[in-house]
Amino acid sequence: MGTTTIPLAAWSTVWRGLWQKLAPRCGHRQCARPHGLWRRVRNRPFGTRMHGVWYCMPECLEHALTEVLRRARVAAAGAFAPPHRIPLGLQLLSRQQLTAEQLRAALQAQRVAGRGRIGEWLQTLGFATEQQVTAALARQWACPVLQVEPAPLQSRRLPVVPLSLLEACHMIPVDFVEATSTLHIAFGEGIDYGVLYALEQMLGCHTEACLIRPSALRRSLRPLLEQRDPAEVVFDRVADGAEFARIIRSYATRLAASEIRLVPCGPHIWIRLERPPLDAVNLLLRAPLEPTGAALAPWFPAVLPAV
Repeated sequence: MGTTTIPLAAWSTVWRGLWQKLAPRCGHRQCARPHGLWRRVRNRPFGTRMHGVWYCMPECLEHALTEVLRRARVAAAGAFAPPHRIPLGLQLLSRQQLTAEQLRAALQAQRVAGRGRIGEWLQTLGFATEQQVTAALARQWACPVLQVEPAPLQSRRLPVVPLSLLEACHMIPVDFVEATSTLHIAFGEGIDYGVLYALEQMLGCHTEACLIRPSALRRSLRPLLEQRDPAEVVFDRVADGAEFARIIRSYATRLAASEIRLVPCGPHIWIRLERPPLDAVNLLLRAPLEPTGAALAPWFPAVLPAV
């Protein structure tokens, strides 16, 4: 029988990978703990991962969180507008579902009021139905319309998306295909691809979007609005990024979170604390971070999730 030899370089790569798993190097450059390999193995603390990087102590994690929050704030502020699409009014006009006079009247009402979407004004003035407006939106975004109302979320096995995000982004999960790890999301006011990307990053799945009539979306969300998930914590305003980094660090330490995921999502910054086999805890910052200090106004659950 022949023998197979493994090059020394390959063995070196294998051992290096093994040691990195047993004693990873802290991602904080100014970490005060010993960096020698054997010292890291002998004195390895619990640690937490964030975006694939391991941090050995809460202090190291807090420094990294401050920087990640700063980048998230910049990314949220610089979010790009969706590409140009044929205006909804022209969509309806081209299909003879609306007259030019009706469109001008709706635009005038919108300008006078200084608020609202043109589709809402067309419905308010009785010039178009909700179904017509939703179909026109679907043509704008080149996506299908969900014709049936989704089943209650409690009756389906779906990845958990925080209720505050569903409400703020006007969306609802409608199906999850385990074979392809695909989450189908229905939006009520146009597709937000930034939100879809955030869902993929946080939940580790692929997303597919469709549109749903806003009235059907509200009916589906209403039962959920009557109760709050204790694993969801919403902060209305945190002006100091360093202070919010300390808050996240405190939650991560108390809940023994093994991994932290953080991403801008709609009007929020979404932080997900993974702690298998227990359910993840979601922290949401509603208002953008500002450089000056301000008081916290969080909504706290009645009972913090058990460690």
